[in-house]
Amino acid sequence: MHRIGIRREDKNPFERRAPLAPHDVTTLVAQHQIPLTFQPGRGHRVFADADYLQAGARLDEDLSACPVVMGVKEIPPELLAPNRTYVFFSHTIKGQPYNMPLLRRLIELGCTLVDYELIVDEAGRRLVFFGRHAGLAGMIDTLWALGQRLAQAEGIETPLAALRQAHGYASLQQARLAIAEAGRELRRQAPAVLSPLVAGFAGYGNVSIGAQEIYDLLEPEELTPDQLADVDPCAPGCYKVVFREEHMVQPCARDVHGEPFELQHYYDNPEAYRTVFARRYLERLTLLVNCIYWEERYPRLVTIADLERLYGSGPFGPDPPTPPARSWKATGAGQRMATRQPGGGPPRLRVIGDISCDVSGSIEATLKATHPDRPVYVYDLDRREAIDGVAGRGPVILAVDNLPAELPHDATESFSGSLAPLMPGLAAANLEAATLEQSELPEPLRRAVIVFRGQLTSNYEYLKDHLGQ
Repeated sequence: MHRIGIRREDKNPFERRAPLAPHDVTTLVAQHQIPLTFQPGRGHRVFADADYLQAGARLDEDLSACPVVMGVKEIPPELLAPNRTYVFFSHTIKGQPYNMPLLRRLIELGCTLVDYELIVDEAGRRLVFFGRHAGLAGMIDTLWALGQRLAQAEGIETPLAALRQAHGYASLQQARLAIAEAGRELRRQAPAVLSPLVAGFAGYGNVSIGAQEIYDLLEPEELTPDQLADVDPCAPGCYKVVFREEHMVQPCARDVHGEPFELQHYYDNPEAYRTVFARRYLERLTLLVNCIYWEERYPRLVTIADLERLYGSGPFGPDPPTPPARSWKATGAGQRMATRQPGGGPPRLRVIGDISCDVSGSIEATLKATHPDRPVYVYDLDRREAIDGVAGRGPVILAVDNLPAELPHDATESFSGSLAPLMPGLAAANLEAATLEQSELPEPLRRAVIVFRGQLTSNYEYLKDHLGQ
């Protein structure tokens, strides 16, 4: 059995997750005889060092005796050692320029890289992930951002203003209770500015499931995208809409209009499609929660031009008809909303919770990633730049790039439970084999190997084109 080292996280002060929780360490050590060494946490890990010692692990600052080293986030290139096997989220499979130095260094040192993001079953479903917790934390923060936008920029106090960000709660359960109470208050007060409150969820995977789980505490009515047009824009209510690919894009060719949407054709030929999401739905949403996987070859969900049209630089066009909008009335406390016809006031959209957080990606106005201490900015349409805070002519954008770190205890427990069954196979593998096929790694782990002993594996040879960046 290989000795496996678990490093402490150091990407930023908010990162306190670990790949393994103490109760799973107990099982791995006692039942599988896997030797585990943890670097001391130094306050950068949600579980105490004593918990891991009691579970049977060793504590040591020096992991040089460990041929396998695991973490959560990227390991700085200067800390890599030759001929090691590393397991972490590398954020390299899209050829991300900022992590190409890391990938180059792994290759130069003859290392092996196993990426959690690529651990999937035979059907391609993720087995080890933080996605649900990204959604949970992202939705908590999005509701917080909405409360702050209304209170600070518009002078409108709602029960959402009392919410905290996810990392401000001692546990996920505490956050749930606070949001459920805010929902009860919203239903009692039914403030005109949030009548109706409509949240649109782009995507339906693990991230979206987590985000919906939080929003459902407000007890919304779920609608289909087609039913959005029937919502009275001035009536009280709380609604949820989930958008799939067929709602976001349509084929560019006119002769296929009206034919059934073919998801696989879209995946195979994204250049043959154009986005229609903003034109059809954006003006009807109070919140947009972005949970989709995106690469440059796909159409964007929302462009800057879409936001410019939404905020008064021109209509989206005749599909669908424009509903009544709302305008601001100045008051002593700030600006409040009142019903009026299209053309004079700001749109309903207040916040884009970009949980996917691809910079200049599916949400083009996501100009930068943020951290929990400064989580939001406004894409200011007058200055065409990001302005920290919640005030400005444009939507608030939440773009925290490591949201699960805001729920470190719950996220670690969940992740560890999925990862632990794969640990015996990792510890027993022949990591010095001549080829990946001879390594005896379990198949889910073998599929997740980007680099094996200093060579890109066959599935990831396309990254050669990015290594010069």
